[in-house]
Amino acid sequence: MSLAEYVDAAFERPSVAAHASKYLLDAIESMGTRTVLEEGETRERYRFFDDPENDGEHAVLGNTEVLNRFVDDLRTIAADRGKSEKILWFDGPTATGKSELKRCLVNGLRAYSKTPAGRRYTVEWNIAAADDTRGLSYGGETTATDRESDWYESPVQSHPLSVFPPSVRGELLSALNREADGHVPITVAEELDPFSREAYDYLEEQYRRDGTRDLFSAVTDPAHLRVKNYVVDVGRGIGVLHSEDDGTPKERLVGSWMPGMLRELDSRGRKNPQAFSYDGVLSQGNGLLTVVEDAAQHADLLRKLLNVPDEGRVKLDKGIGMDVDTQLVIISNPDLDAELDKYADRNGRDPLKALKRRLDKHEFRYLTNVSLEAELIRRELTAETTVWAVDDEEELRERVRAPLSIDVRSGKGTVRARELAPHAVEAAAMYSVLTRLDAEDVPAGYDLLDKALLFDFGYLREDDGRTSMEEFEFDSDDEGIHGIPVTFTRDVIADLLHEDTERRHADLDVQRVVLPEDVLDAMADGLGNAPVFSRSERAEYEGRVSMAKAYVRDRQETDVLAALLSEHSVERETVAEYVEHVYAWDGDEQVETERGPADPDPLLMKLFETEQLGRFGDGDYRGNEPKERVEEFRRERIITALNRYAWQNRDEGFTVDDVDLTEIPVIRSVLDTYDWDDVRRLYEDFDPAHWEDPPENTETERLKERTIAELTDRGYTPASAELTSRAVMREVRHRWD
Repeated sequence: MSLAEYVDAAFERPSVAAHASKYLLDAIESMGTRTVLEEGETRERYRFFDDPENDGEHAVLGNTEVLNRFVDDLRTIAADRGKSEKILWFDGPTATGKSELKRCLVNGLRAYSKTPAGRRYTVEWNIAAADDTRGLSYGGETTATDRESDWYESPVQSHPLSVFPPSVRGELLSALNREADGHVPITVAEELDPFSREAYDYLEEQYRRDGTRDLFSAVTDPAHLRVKNYVVDVGRGIGVLHSEDDGTPKERLVGSWMPGMLRELDSRGRKNPQAFSYDGVLSQGNGLLTVVEDAAQHADLLRKLLNVPDEGRVKLDKGIGMDVDTQLVIISNPDLDAELDKYADRNGRDPLKALKRRLDKHEFRYLTNVSLEAELIRRELTAETTVWAVDDEEELRERVRAPLSIDVRSGKGTVRARELAPHAVEAAAMYSVLTRLDAEDVPAGYDLLDKALLFDFGYLREDDGRTSMEEFEFDSDDEGIHGIPVTFTRDVIADLLHEDTERRHADLDVQRVVLPEDVLDAMADGLGNAPVFSRSERAEYEGRVSMAKAYVRDRQETDVLAALLSEHSVERETVAEYVEHVYAWDGDEQVETERGPADPDPLLMKLFETEQLGRFGDGDYRGNEPKERVEEFRRERIITALNRYAWQNRDEGFTVDDVDLTEIPVIRSVLDTYDWDDVRRLYEDFDPAHWEDPPENTETERLKERTIAELTDRGYTPASAELTSRAVMREVRHRWD
């Protein structure tokens, strides 16, 4: 389009004229937010960092609070309310998502630039048209204006408004911002880049010789200047300096001179900016984003970047400067910290003090949510990329515990399916998180396992209900700084999947199954050979594997018990009837029955408490009437729990008729928590010692058959159900008698 058409388009949709930091902010905000639970706290997360345009392929998992602070900084910089001199720095240990952030930024900005609101424009020039003799062409011969080869795009994505003189540009921006009425005004202070300025000056000189009065209109005529839409990508609005890139500081930052071109071009006694490569990171990132990855490898450059953010200017040469509008982001591992602290003992004479003052640090850390870590492990092992944007707690728990099937190619070229049994990924995730948590601020009566569960769901389920995160005072300063990285876990599991496990289970065709305890043992064994861990870290992490083993054993035992007792689960109607009778009993009231109002049934309550709950025996009643112990249970564990739940949900239109009583924390802990006493009470002839090979026509055989079938219905394969139930029964038989 012409320059005039671009101005009209900007007034129709001001976002297309945004400066770099505002454009980046607009791109992030354009994709909206979602609510997440991290470290036990509810936070709003920008979907941009979930890489939605690529189905989450390069999503940044976790670190939501860090990313939110980054966006807040962008908002401050874009609105020119401060921090304009800052270089935004992402720091953190390896495998924390910093590289994913870079890819996510590239993907998100590319996708946004393809939307109407995110259109990005620059200018291109045609100086050959100044010598065009219109009308003197022979049939089929094209004019210079029609030859695409004569059009040259600004090599650094110059903003179209930079063509205007500063005074005119200022008036346009004032009117544009009034039209936009946004919280962040658009600012374009940059002059034309040297390449474009050379073209502008050449055209201006040509028309001055011709006696043209309105030089600006002549130079910006569509025959010479047109505004071009481009899709943002690396090299076009995004500059990325990789760790392996080399060259002089100037070459890495802006580019280099091309001597052959200098000889060919009319330099008029000086270097011609059209003979410059413009392939440096700032040149490529002009107009939007400049990323220096693995910044410790480019520490010599950081001092050269000091004045770029606030002055917005760099030099191609002593006599030729270039304005740049780019948001500077550097990414590093902790080794940059060591580089910056080299002269810290010199106090006020530290030569890096000015640089450190300019760096605005955002620290990525290891994930401390088991569910997020499980998601990350699965992504590392498979092609799964979709982000788990799950609100339902039970659905999230199911995803965490879910098995994982992976095809593994053997040395002979055959492909065999290997299975990570249910809870295997969860076990690895829990162990990883346990190594990353600080044990010093865990209050008495709790342990690191409780802390991990609090971080994942925001509460602990205890006998008297739920204990929420707000009741704890954790100091998160040291959480996630150290610990087992996901790359270690991935490699350990990959090795396990390639192992031949046939000898361990020779009596079964289950050599393809990897159990949670296999994963935990391999992770603990692998600590000693991994150079990434120090001696003290190995000792500390080895001591925490027992907690992960206890956790996963409990999860497996819960699954097996639920399957064993599946025929004896409590129906909602049964629970509701019992609660209704308990309320009527306590209030000396009547209940509604099919035959009309009636007194609460003492036998109904007794049978529920003795058979369904299994908490009391005949000795706790006088006939059917409860003794003091049962009365206390009814009032404290049933009525009080329901009343508390009603009070907590009073603003949500709560009624007893609407609620699923088994979802009330205390009632659920009473009704849904089975134990081996229930099995003993219901199946007197059951013997866990015979589980692996039960005698025919015994209760143990019938129970095992039903349990395996039930586990299979709940996500296990027959092989993993067999092995998991065996592992559970081995533990149970030691305490059965």
